Amino acid sequence: MPAKPKIGFYWCASCGGCEEAVVDFAEDILGVVEAVDIVFWPCAMDFKKADVEAMPDQSILATLVNGAIRSSEQEEMAHLLRRKSQYLIAYGACAHLGGIPGLANQFSREHLLRFVFEEAPSVVNPNKVRPALDAEVKGHHLTLPELRHVVRTLDQVVAVDFYIPGCPPTPKITQAALKALLGGNLPPRGTVLAPDIALCEQCPRKATKPADLSFAEFRRTHVTHSDPEECFLAQGIVCMGPATRGGCEAACTCGNMPCTGCFGPTSRVRDQGAKILSSLCANLAPKQGKEIAEVLAGIPDPVGTFYRYGLPKSLLRRRVDLPAGNGNGKES
Repeated sequence: MPAKPKIGFYWCASCGGCEEAVVDFAEDILGVVEAVDIVFWPCAMDFKKADVEAMPDQSILATLVNGAIRSSEQEEMAHLLRRKSQYLIAYGACAHLGGIPGLANQFSREHLLRFVFEEAPSVVNPNKVRPALDAEVKGHHLTLPELRHVVRTLDQVVAVDFYIPGCPPTPKITQAALKALLGGNLPPRGTVLAPDIALCEQCPRKATKPADLSFAEFRRTHVTHSDPEECFLAQGIVCMGPATRGGCEAACTCGNMPCTGCFGPTSRVRDQGAKILSSLCANLAPKQGKEIAEVLAGIPDPVGTFYRYGLPKSLLRRRVDLPAGNGNGKES
């Protein structure tokens, strides 16, 4: 009996929703387990790093890595899984674009550590003690991973073969990707395995989107009652749909919430945030500086709005006034 293809899953800097997306296959996961041999999934099964190190290089057909790369341990595992896998897949928004963890690129590492361990309202740490990377405890040498200076996407660390977008990816596109892998029916390397069309094309509110928009104000969802059938942009509510790839089954807009952009841009868009920002600004009703500023004040967090999932992969990537990673202009 021929050996089943080997598949791996790994979790880096993310919330764990991508792991849940695999479990959301429900009974369909039994078909996946029957078709493949899961050789590494530490979140769900008892696998160790040493198990992967002992495998021959390229012996895993595909590993789906979710999460951005923030620590030295995650970086090390990315290189290890790249070496052991024929196909390395960035699974979910964090691995694909940087995700929510990528918003940390607005701050320096020192700023983050100082807040978390010294200044947060829930922290009582008068001696300002922080975890040590190396420590001797009862005769044992203990180490912790180092927090890198920037959050990086998976493909900013190792070569990535395919991308499965979403926060989290839907079971439907995940299953389609696995079937393509197992059937050898794969597109060119580097492809995002989701429809290459804007979400607006799949949105049930598409018919109500006006040809010409004119924004006199921007309204926020938690302080307004939105029409559950009308295009969000027509209501003055920021929706990332025009700059976001489809394939999510319009889950948010069907739930009366605007798209926040988790599937990333289509192949025709270089910078997702800049794309939607330029579109919104081009359609502002006022044309004078003061009036324009008043309208834009309705978007109090532009980075969190337009780059919620993609700051590390964007043209901005990080704040330019942060110190370099190791003092010589190189990031780590």
